[in-house]
Amino acid sequence: MTFSETLTAISDTICGYPLFFTLIGGGLLLFISSRMVSIRRLPHAIKALREGNRAEKGEGEISSAQALASVVAATVGMGNIAGVAIAIAMGGPGAIFWMWISALVGMCTKYHEGVLAVKYRTTKKDGGYAGGPMHIITQGLGQSWKWLAVTFAIAGMFGTLCIMNANQLTEALVNSAIKAGIALPDIWMRFVIGCAIAILVSIVVIGGIKRIAHVATIIVPFMVGAYFIMVLYIILTNLDELPAAIIAIFTNAFNLKAGWGALAGIAIIGARRAALVNDAGVGTASLMHSTSANKEPVREGLVAMLGPAIDSGFVCTLTALAILLGGEIPAQSGQGLAVALYAFSSSIPAGDYLLTAIVTCFALSSMFTYSFYGTSCATYLFGEKKARIYTYAFILSLVIFAVVPLGVAVALCDMFYALMAFPTMFTLIMLRKEVRMETKRYFS
Repeated sequence: MTFSETLTAISDTICGYPLFFTLIGGGLLLFISSRMVSIRRLPHAIKALREGNRAEKGEGEISSAQALASVVAATVGMGNIAGVAIAIAMGGPGAIFWMWISALVGMCTKYHEGVLAVKYRTTKKDGGYAGGPMHIITQGLGQSWKWLAVTFAIAGMFGTLCIMNANQLTEALVNSAIKAGIALPDIWMRFVIGCAIAILVSIVVIGGIKRIAHVATIIVPFMVGAYFIMVLYIILTNLDELPAAIIAIFTNAFNLKAGWGALAGIAIIGARRAALVNDAGVGTASLMHSTSANKEPVREGLVAMLGPAIDSGFVCTLTALAILLGGEIPAQSGQGLAVALYAFSSSIPAGDYLLTAIVTCFALSSMFTYSFYGTSCATYLFGEKKARIYTYAFILSLVIFAVVPLGVAVALCDMFYALMAFPTMFTLIMLRKEVRMETKRYFS
């Protein structure tokens, strides 16, 4: 067995069921411990988001709404399209029901991340805030656990590199260029597209968190809204088939095929490629929410828990309906994005080109926010000045990942992603009583 094969096998083992049970099992524990906060406090979360700008008078760099938009910009990506398609192909329509269940669990996990992000953040010299799992661990668990914080930060620098987004976006754009009759050698076409992606991303990320948040608040409503309009067109043109599609989601949710298919689809595609689509329990969301101007931990937690409802709930449901109404689903599980492109092209004139444009927005928005995540981890380890080097390295990596075959790089990135989730979930579970006390204080 070669080094590449060995590394891939190790990655498959760590990032399969161990990661799945860490995120879902730990999330269920938090769900029970918080007395189903993601269900009971959902109206309060919507109210907190609506009233956020009036209530926030802190010294943070961005508002709670901007933090949420930035987090959603990172999580609404390829997993919401290709991941859903693969889950349906493997487990049938019932797989979507289990994605909804995981969204409820993810909302509770994100709530804990948001509360602790504000409660245990530190103040920088310029008056802004620095936070995330590194600070939650050292401030909440104590300095004796700093090794765990360093472990997360190292993993975060590598785990948030956009290997899959850069590669899959390039693949989609290359296919569109070939269909349009553009004839260039594959490697040069990938290089040109990779450079274009890097330039677009650099314009945003070099401006720092404020520019990232500003762009996110513009691009997220646009891309989700445009995607909604496309799916609405598919629904209206297949309205007679809609009841059967919805019924199929529920009736197939509890048979053996749907159960195992959902488990495999969510564990392998969700937990490994997109950490159950919404990054709940990975720790990245707390990096963003810690920069909020909001001074109230529970209010930030309420806003944070809306993220999984948007990406794992709303956007994944849109994808599922488009695929279920868009025609026959191929049995091959590896054709995620191809299944989605086929569904849209068969239901909408030039639908595959329109979906490619949406996918481009999804992928770019993820890159904007993930650059901040990685830079935050680098700042914790090396300081702000040296962390700028990481930002430029991140931009350069987009060109590299657009051109080279993935192989070892993907396996390494996936393992680092798991190494982010394990310390994060451990910390959230250890500090769940702190969250429960903060919640009781806020609502009393």
